[in-house]
Amino acid sequence: MRKIAIICGGYSGEYEISINSAKVVKKNLDSTVYDSYVIVIKKGEWYCLTDDDKHIPVDKNDFSINIDGNKITFDAVFNAVHGIPGENGEILGYFEMLNIPYTSSNFTTCALTFNKDLTKHLAAAHGATVSPSITINKGDIIDKNEIIEELGLPLFVKPTCNGSSVGVSKVNTEEDFDKAVETAFNAGSQIMFEKFVKGRELACSVIEHKGKMMVLPLTEIVSKNEFFDYEAKYTSGKSDEITPAALDELEEIEVKATSAMLYERFGCKGFARFDYILNEEGLFFIEVNIVPGMSEASIMPKQAAEMGIPLSRLFGMTLENILN
Repeated sequence: MRKIAIICGGYSGEYEISINSAKVVKKNLDSTVYDSYVIVIKKGEWYCLTDDDKHIPVDKNDFSINIDGNKITFDAVFNAVHGIPGENGEILGYFEMLNIPYTSSNFTTCALTFNKDLTKHLAAAHGATVSPSITINKGDIIDKNEIIEELGLPLFVKPTCNGSSVGVSKVNTEEDFDKAVETAFNAGSQIMFEKFVKGRELACSVIEHKGKMMVLPLTEIVSKNEFFDYEAKYTSGKSDEITPAALDELEEIEVKATSAMLYERFGCKGFARFDYILNEEGLFFIEVNIVPGMSEASIMPKQAAEMGIPLSRLFGMTLENILN
């Protein structure tokens, strides 16, 4: 039986979401094929979280644990860390050095795509349409009037390196601006001002399985909040996620083709979810999620279910990619 470490936790506002994702993965992995362990990654402490909530320390020298005198090493890592250090690639370099395969894209792709500004530039270089934006580092002079004049109102303020809309604000008036900047800088040292694009919000997930790319049915997201913020993403009833999205054939083809192209150009592996805004002007790429949500209520699992792929099969597929 193959031993799988499901890493979760991390150092960001997505900590609890990541823990929940790992528990869902463990619950749904085929226990006749995989012997799985939830490994919590915290600053200064890595431990295996047992079913009875015990904490067993991880030996970082070889990423092993010891249970009742038995040393356990892992055949593969299932990356369920949303945010830092799993989604930005930091911990993946460690697994590369230990020669332990992992389910997500490699550390280079993760580091690149975790930065929303760099990702938008790369997507635009490959022909995708993106909304205009301005990126500022902490300590830089921020000219509010110049930014508003260039991008207009409303606009979004977001940390360039974060997920689940942590630190993101929609600025409708000049009075909202300073608070939004403060909120974004509390979540990261670099922030992005992005022109608001009105339209339909769409999500497209792509999976690689044994060298073949699979594009899942599309989802339209209709938030009941000002935008698809943290509350709307994780509070029941705060958004409608319609799968499959009601698009005409050409619109659907464009979204799926763009996602497949970017998946390849970004060098993605395993799971990836691409987010867009669609309006009469065209399709606008917003961001890519290299470690998307994995609970039953998350977008990608719902899309897979629409294709008749249950969670057990979905999670098994990504492990089959990396295990011989």
